[in-house]
Amino acid sequence: MALDRFGRRIHYLRISLTDHCNLRCVYCMPEDMTFRPPAEMLQDEEIIFLVRLFASLGFDKIRLTGGEPTVRANVVDLVREIAATPGIRSLTMTTNGVLLGKLARPLKAAGLQRVNISLDTLDPVRFHKITRWGNLRQVWEGILAAEEAGLTPIKINAVVVRGYNEADIVDLARLTYEHAWQVRFIEMMPLGGISDFQRSQVVSTAEMLARLEAAFGAVEPINGGELDGEARLYRLPGALGTLGFIASVTLPFCAACTRARLTADGRLRLCLLRDKEVDLLTPLRNGATWEEMRQLIVESIWEKPWGHGLAEGEIALNRVMSEIGG
Repeated sequence: MALDRFGRRIHYLRISLTDHCNLRCVYCMPEDMTFRPPAEMLQDEEIIFLVRLFASLGFDKIRLTGGEPTVRANVVDLVREIAATPGIRSLTMTTNGVLLGKLARPLKAAGLQRVNISLDTLDPVRFHKITRWGNLRQVWEGILAAEEAGLTPIKINAVVVRGYNEADIVDLARLTYEHAWQVRFIEMMPLGGISDFQRSQVVSTAEMLARLEAAFGAVEPINGGELDGEARLYRLPGALGTLGFIASVTLPFCAACTRARLTADGRLRLCLLRDKEVDLLTPLRNGATWEEMRQLIVESIWEKPWGHGLAEGEIALNRVMSEIGG
């Protein structure tokens, strides 16, 4: 079992399969992003080795991220190998949905259980403005393909950015009347070289709730507004689905964090919003044994920080979001 020094059991690993993406969302990366050479990134067999290693330490929940994980070559084969790893009980993916139209069924057959799909607006013009390259129709078709394939329950992730889509949360929330989806609104987090933009454009959860209540009346908390993972859940009266609010900036949930992140270049990142990382790829390629790698992970997890330092003005600057995987 992997424990940190605060007694939290860390058992949830988010694995970035690639730093590449087929979109260029304004809150995630610059349009002229430079990607790392493939040789510097985790190879398929290295990912599988590390998954087995983490599973031996009690990690039982894995989320595949990017960049955009579906652009990774052999992604279906990787999913199949990870799903077959003893001890892994939950295998999910966060995706922009662009390629789900053709990949949803193969991914489900390989063992993927569920997807979170990024969708920040239902307006095609604003969607293109936010993603720079995106086509809303492709993403909508991907969502429906995922639902048909059984990658459910569907969760829709919307990062709310002032000046871009804060007004769109009403239409996104309205989706829950017709679909048993969870539509999740995420406060934008300052990170990397675009942190000044991110800090100035944050829309708080309190402001989002006020907008929704102005449009729909009372928004009912579920379980008293207690955390479900990283989200606080609500429901519109009579809705099939639910609303989730991820308030990493204004209502941080660090005390309940059970996550670690493995970047596409093989670094173990202990907190999304802090720069500290531990290099796993170099010792792995230098011939470290199973037990040596295991001990390195155990010692690293022990040093996981209590939480981020946004309230004190500390901003993680060594990576943009696409290099970590969210």
